[in-house]
Amino acid sequence: MVSRTTADAKGDVVVLLIGMRINRFWAVHLWLPVMLGMFRMLRELAKDPARGLLSRVLLSASPRTYYVVQYWESKEKLYAYATAPDGFHHTAWAAINRKERSGRLRGQVGIWHEAYVVPEGSYEAIYGDMPAFGLAAAHGQIPLEKRGRYAKDRFAFRPPQEAAAEKTG
Repeated sequence: MVSRTTADAKGDVVVLLIGMRINRFWAVHLWLPVMLGMFRMLRELAKDPARGLLSRVLLSASPRTYYVVQYWESKEKLYAYATAPDGFHHTAWAAINRKERSGRLRGQVGIWHEAYVVPEGSYEAIYGDMPAFGLAAAHGQIPLEKRGRYAKDRFAFRPPQEAAAEKTG
């Protein structure tokens, strides 16, 4: 393992943060299906890489709050999965909407997501003595020197073919 590395991302990076908050621990029958549903969606996406999920990291913010950082090929593929009638997300979202309308879910479990399209030149990463993680797990990991020793260099990095196109464009 190389001591210091960076992510080999090129172009825009699409990141989805999605999670849940257990508002009432004793309402297990309401929050457990939400949690299990997320695991089922992640398995579904892992079995079909063409849907566009590149990598994910499961995290906990507290004993009540759990979330997933997801890295996607494009916002179009993220949206396509979110709206695909054949995907489990469609089924899970319909069930949550039914529970919300009936008032059974309200106040028991919180759900949230945030989606970001991060333009090239607006992200950088460094990993010290780490296997591929986060952005590097999604886009590959390269020695730090290939992108620059300093954060300002990594922010300014453009792949050679894109840098040449910018000069002639």
